Amino acid sequence: MSKSIVITSGKGGVGKSTTAASIGCGLAGAGYKTVILDMDIGLRSLDMLLGIESNLIYDIVDVIEGTVGLDDALFKVDRRENLFLLPASQSTDASAVSPYDVSAVISALRDRFDYILIDCPAGIGRGFRNATHDVDSAIIVLTPDTVSLRGAERVKDLLKMDGISDVSIILNRVAREKGVSTDECVNRMACPVLGFVPEDPHASKCLAKGISVLESETDSGDAFERIVRRLLGETVRYRIPFDTLIHKFKTHFGKESACKG
Repeated sequence: MSKSIVITSGKGGVGKSTTAASIGCGLAGAGYKTVILDMDIGLRSLDMLLGIESNLIYDIVDVIEGTVGLDDALFKVDRRENLFLLPASQSTDASAVSPYDVSAVISALRDRFDYILIDCPAGIGRGFRNATHDVDSAIIVLTPDTVSLRGAERVKDLLKMDGISDVSIILNRVAREKGVSTDECVNRMACPVLGFVPEDPHASKCLAKGISVLESETDSGDAFERIVRRLLGETVRYRIPFDTLIHKFKTHFGKESACKG
């Protein structure tokens, strides 16, 4: 049975699309047939992150408007046998589709894919409503700063109002100096934690080449590998970037761990 997962955030610039691409590559690499829907209509980026921007012809709006069939718009990602992209349109905006249009596309994809990842645009407007309608679960991506945390809390409330109870978080771009501690982020979000991704200077080099961080020896690649394993139900010990020795000791021995859940 397929599972649809929206990857969202309140604030832009937290690495949501990078997260969608990395998780998609990880699930495909584990043998699961996976499709990513780029719902950032008008500002698509996943084609560039996956290194296939010069090969696309059709997009999700073409499918919704009936210009082409679903098979014509699905694009197989190079180097990943089980990974496909349904790109966003660059020539329209979120008003070109409705939540029910997107729900119909997801329904059509369920018979073909094990995992359907929906890359949600930033904010809580029409694009957010389109991407979060009728999904099985949600992953909120946030960075450890006050603005991102407040936006993530708001998104969690909206998801709950829409009946989406299966919500987890990923703390991304965790640096040595943080505006908000990882513990405070975890405690305030009060959601299961899929993982902590460090600020990684090597990640931008991978993205510039359209290469997944999972394909190179990077700290962020290791973090996303752990995230995918947790998503698939494995029990994997947390690795918190730039953690203190005292907190590492407490977390490792189970005396203090806000990450459980």
